[in-house]
Amino acid sequence: MEKEIEKDLEVKDTENTEKSEKVEKTDRKPRKSNGEKRSPRQRQPKLYEEEVISIGRVTKVTKGGRHFRFSAVVVVGDKKGRVGLGTGKSNEVPDAIKKASQAAAKNVVKVSIVDERTIPHEAIGVCGASKVMLKPANKGTGVKAGGPVRSVLEMAGVKDILSKSLGSSTKVNMAYATLEALKSQKTLEEVARLRGKKVEEIR
Repeated sequence: MEKEIEKDLEVKDTENTEKSEKVEKTDRKPRKSNGEKRSPRQRQPKLYEEEVISIGRVTKVTKGGRHFRFSAVVVVGDKKGRVGLGTGKSNEVPDAIKKASQAAAKNVVKVSIVDERTIPHEAIGVCGASKVMLKPANKGTGVKAGGPVRSVLEMAGVKDILSKSLGSSTKVNMAYATLEALKSQKTLEEVARLRGKKVEEIR
């Protein structure tokens, strides 16, 4: 009798192990074969190029210690007459740049450019204590500007221009003053349309 009971227990144990193995096999998910390729994420092309004009650091002293925050000024443009400026603040530099570029993309404006290389006429842009003068130039002159003025002009797509800073050299204000000067540009066709005349009459 004892031998028969032992045999019955062994048979039951083998059945239970077989069932558990079947359950484990069915629970497993089928793996992808090496031949199947995962579809790569399609990255959307950027509408505008971006350039960082300045990054500032602000230190706040408290009882707990010093707290740092960063501010960034970014200019974006397609180099075909569209340009925008934006600022952003965050505890980290990459986040500040990201916020600034998003703000700049929202504030993109269309700029009048003649022959896809220079501006129609002379203009002075003002922002705060900064003044920036822009003058059209002959073909082959290049962008005669430096610092934030150059960044804004290049992102706008201007290739030949003369510039002069007449006031404060604060980077943020100089960039916005340059943008104001570009926004004030009007081509002959636009002026003729405003006056209700032909282009030949104005010339």
